Amino acid sequence: MNENAERTECGQNPCLDAGPPNADEHRVKAQLVDKIGALLKERGLKQVEAARLFGVKQPDVSKMLHGDLRQFSVERLMRFLVALGQDVEIVVRPQRDAGAGPTLRVA
Repeated sequence: MNENAERTECGQNPCLDAGPPNADEHRVKAQLVDKIGALLKERGLKQVEAARLFGVKQPDVSKMLHGDLRQFSVERLMRFLVALGQDVEIVVRPQRDAGAGPTLRVA
């Protein structure tokens, strides 16, 4: 590192500090897809069966499960979870730690 380079402090979420403006949304999408993938595996559902259930084509399910999330909104991924028999809840509350900033997360 150049000795003259300016140092900056990282915040609580390195993805947001270094990443694109939509890094938080991408992280939430990835967490939702992790849950979808786990449910598909747990139930032994093939991608073709999942595609039929979700109303999409099999290649789209493959893209989703391999991290290509551009064509999937958070809302659409939540609908896939509902199609898998999951309750999806959105909770809005005051931020817990004023120093950390507000967060989006999947529990």
